[in-house]
Amino acid sequence: MSYLESLRVFVRVIELGSITSGGRDLRLSPAVASNRIKDLENRFGVRLLNRTTRKLTPTEIGRVFYENARRVIETLDEAEAVIGSYSGTPQGVIRLTAPLGLGRRLIAPLIPVFCRDNPGVDVQLRLSDRSVNIVEDGIDLAFFLGEPQDSALKWRKVADCPRLLVASPDYVERSGLPKGPDDLKNHNCLLLRYPRSPEYFWTLQTDEGPRKMMVSGRFDTDDGDVLTTWALAGEGIANRPGYEVTDHIAKGRLVEILPEARPLPAQFGCLTPHRRLQDPKVRMFADYAARELKKAF
Repeated sequence: MSYLESLRVFVRVIELGSITSGGRDLRLSPAVASNRIKDLENRFGVRLLNRTTRKLTPTEIGRVFYENARRVIETLDEAEAVIGSYSGTPQGVIRLTAPLGLGRRLIAPLIPVFCRDNPGVDVQLRLSDRSVNIVEDGIDLAFFLGEPQDSALKWRKVADCPRLLVASPDYVERSGLPKGPDDLKNHNCLLLRYPRSPEYFWTLQTDEGPRKMMVSGRFDTDDGDVLTTWALAGEGIANRPGYEVTDHIAKGRLVEILPEARPLPAQFGCLTPHRRLQDPKVRMFADYAARELKKAF
């Protein structure tokens, strides 16, 4: 492994907080990643990391070395992007992230096609319904449902994603059909919840305009697919993206609740650090995904 590749390992280990995570991100075993760090320490004759059984932190010189190594990696990545733009053959890795359900259903199927058309590009997809730090995690492109909050990132809206309230026919038979938004307080609402979750309430479109409804239920989870599974099992009412439940509705496994007062649609788009939007391969994937995903909504 080259000196440059050892630098990449060191930078990702610092950013992700462990040798195991940094190695995994670069498709290396913990042993190989650890050896790369040791090679750097032996090369310079200094300790770059303080290691304990519970924590890994950079030494003072390690922190200084990280800042400079990160700039070197960014400069080389930018140079690689420039060469790719002139040659017309993009090269390198694109790091993507997306919510679990959206990533599985909509983003993942796009990647093999893109990579076949661009054989010099590798794609790493990380899926999570939890919020991620796009800059610290080295993400090139983050697909997103909702309202972006970070003004330091570039937001590209692709489409509005309809959301529907759904429950199983069995649940409706047992618990009744809500006749209006106020009736939701008498129902088991299935909630997506995690630290800083936006779904402690549902905003519905009514004749009087958007109405924020405080809802509650016995179950909550940080995995959106689990909400759909619970709804299919007859456990309550879920607020889900339309692309995830329309097939279930068409086949009678779910019914729409309060179609006259649907939740506000969620914005769907992608976020990227401003500088990375200049990378042709990132821009190409963003354009490709926007074209294909507009069809899904």
